[in-house]
Amino acid sequence: MPSDLPRHHKPIKFAPAKIQNRVGGEDPAVLSQAAHESAQAILGRGRANTDPAVTARLVEFTDHYGLEAIAEMWSHSAGVSLPGSLWRMYALRDTIRKNPERISYFYGLGMESDQVSRIVAGVADPPTESEIIATVNAILTGAYTGEFDIALERFAAFCRVVALGQDAVAHSVQFGQLETSVQHPKNEPSAEVRREGARRAHELRAGAQRLTTIAQELEASAEKWREGTLD
Repeated sequence: MPSDLPRHHKPIKFAPAKIQNRVGGEDPAVLSQAAHESAQAILGRGRANTDPAVTARLVEFTDHYGLEAIAEMWSHSAGVSLPGSLWRMYALRDTIRKNPERISYFYGLGMESDQVSRIVAGVADPPTESEIIATVNAILTGAYTGEFDIALERFAAFCRVVALGQDAVAHSVQFGQLETSVQHPKNEPSAEVRREGARRAHELRAGAQRLTTIAQELEASAEKWREGTLD
């Protein structure tokens, strides 16, 4: 990466819910071409590299320059595309790194409901905050040093498990329980608490659905990569 890239001292914090297409003022065809060419160049050079320090800088790029630095390149791309896939992996890593306690909590709740995804994601048990961060770093590292389709599928599996955990919390908060007390029901909540619970449950379910959609896109991208048609 060029050393003269601007440093973003206050990076924009994108959550998975905000991984959406962005509308810009430039020609969409030009933006699309630039996104695809930059994704191909960065992934190609990263995978050709044999220096672990360079790979580490690629994985940690948004830690230093902010997520906005790559959002400007890739966030408008289709989900099933090379730039779209890279954007989703970096954005997910950024969200997980900034919210490890919450994400590990969701993951812990969801992992028993989908053993296959749990195994594919490869998070150690128990899924502590440090294990969650170590796993997503290892997955993104693997995109440059291993099989790219496997990295996509591991991120997809991770998303599926977290989505299941969010659904479990949504079911509980809808009836007035605290998000951190899913397994410990309280006394009958007031009407006001139930209304707030219903609102929060709706948000959680919407977030879970978005994560499931991202998982589907990453899995489709993995299949196209194996076919040699992901661009």
